[in-house]
Amino acid sequence: MSGISNKEVAGILMEMAALLELHGENIYKIRAYQNAARNLTSLQEELALLIKEDRLEEVKGIGKGIATTIKEIYVAGYSPLLEELQRKTPAGLLELIKIPGLGPATVYQLHKEAGIKGPADLKEALKEGRLRGLKGFGPKRLERLLSGLRDYEKYRQVELLYHGLLKAEEIKSYLEEFQGLIKLETVGGLRRGRELIQEIDLLAVTASAPELRDFFLQLPFVDQVIEKKERKIRIVTEDSFPVNLIVVREEEYPTASIYYTGSRDHVSRLVRQAADYGYQLTAAGLFKEGKRIGVKDERGLYELLGLDYIIPELREDRGELEVARTGKLPVSINLSDIKGDLHLHSHYSDGSHSIREIVEEARRRGYQYIAITDHSASLQVAGGLSIDSLLRQMEEIEALQEEYPDIKIFKGSEVDIAPDGGLDYPDEILARLDLVIASIHTGFNQSEKEITGRIIKAMENPHVNIIGHPRGRLLKRREAYPVNMDEVIRAARATGTCLELNASPYRLDIDDLICRKAKEEGVMIAFNTDAHNLAELDYMVLGLMTARRGWLERRDVINALELEELSPLLKAKQ
Repeated sequence: MSGISNKEVAGILMEMAALLELHGENIYKIRAYQNAARNLTSLQEELALLIKEDRLEEVKGIGKGIATTIKEIYVAGYSPLLEELQRKTPAGLLELIKIPGLGPATVYQLHKEAGIKGPADLKEALKEGRLRGLKGFGPKRLERLLSGLRDYEKYRQVELLYHGLLKAEEIKSYLEEFQGLIKLETVGGLRRGRELIQEIDLLAVTASAPELRDFFLQLPFVDQVIEKKERKIRIVTEDSFPVNLIVVREEEYPTASIYYTGSRDHVSRLVRQAADYGYQLTAAGLFKEGKRIGVKDERGLYELLGLDYIIPELREDRGELEVARTGKLPVSINLSDIKGDLHLHSHYSDGSHSIREIVEEARRRGYQYIAITDHSASLQVAGGLSIDSLLRQMEEIEALQEEYPDIKIFKGSEVDIAPDGGLDYPDEILARLDLVIASIHTGFNQSEKEITGRIIKAMENPHVNIIGHPRGRLLKRREAYPVNMDEVIRAARATGTCLELNASPYRLDIDDLICRKAKEEGVMIAFNTDAHNLAELDYMVLGLMTARRGWLERRDVINALELEELSPLLKAKQ
């Protein structure tokens, strides 16, 4: 047995589905693989047990044929069919799928009807106008395709914070096997919680730098060696992540940690601050008149320079050093401050789990409360709830509340904001809910004035508590729609509406800069995971990093309130 996980098997099935679609395969076959992958991802039981007990076909969406394929993948650790499809597929077509707005079916059409083999071909064809007249490619779609190509070129050299964190932990797990390792930490943009990163930076402390270098270069994920020095190694992983490993001695660690965490501008200001105190600050240490000044850790260095400790997320040269000199830095919010998650999707719409399963997981995490906020009726693509379905869900929540008195289950909904600013449910239905998130999911092509007006009109509804992902962006996929966030923030303050920091790795919307603006205007933030399965509840840490970058404190975040503080606040809007 390979020991391959549910998630890894699901990933193989999804890749097979994409490649089958690229080759113009039957749509029902493609959907079968996609459905099986989604259901595997949401399973609580491990494949090993299901296969051992011959219960794989009991899983929704997995028939005899796909069950056989899954067993083959599980036993071998790979899929011969996937490898065959990969061999038959030009690499350029796989790259085309990464362009926003281009799915496998469209790539298949472009390849078959226009001979497009990759991004370079597409760029040339758009420039020469060769796609005009192609079925389904009118002027507006061609314009969107050109915009997607620009986004692809802009973002292909960066990666999501979440993926960077996962990759860094994987690499660290290998490095921690090195016997002479004293310390190992993630530094750079990852440590500061930047939403998009260009590389992974790791700082290692050891007395055996050459041996650690050689150990690192032999690890299985190393695909290409770019730089090979005793104390700095730069490689590219097999999945194209650039990784820098910086190796220092123990006495260099405190200053090296600050130096390589950055940002560059923050460190430059810190160097000048040190000079004002008669010190020379470098990555190798703090010196005075050529002699090393011993500091225990980062905190000790900041204190020596007359500053309160500045957390990594604030080190962006946005006034943090000036505030640190006055002792008035924010008491930054921590994960332990979060009392619940107010944006969760169940299997009533496009979530993978039952409300009971969500409640039990939330209790395991120690939450005081959660809100079930499935999509409203008009968002059919996400299984939006009719009024009857919403009422049935409310009844189920009330029954579950009696079973689980130790956690508050708010009856909620993520209600679509229509193009005219109206909401998807009538007020008499909204009034029966405990919490309403209003979000835009369609009509992104409106003007800034129109979209801003839509959001403000929604906030003026007395039943709307939170505006969900206010800018509608999808990182590396879709730019934010045009919206005047200054006007939105002012309206949020006037109406007592919260703005959401959506912690999905593809959103992180609102971002850190807007969080800080909202805080300054007295607007409260809700940072939620928007989870569609139990694993995605872990996204809360991404929201936390963004909130800390935005100078947020516990008092600025609605779901950091105790239940007895939150309940009256939600009712007050009504």
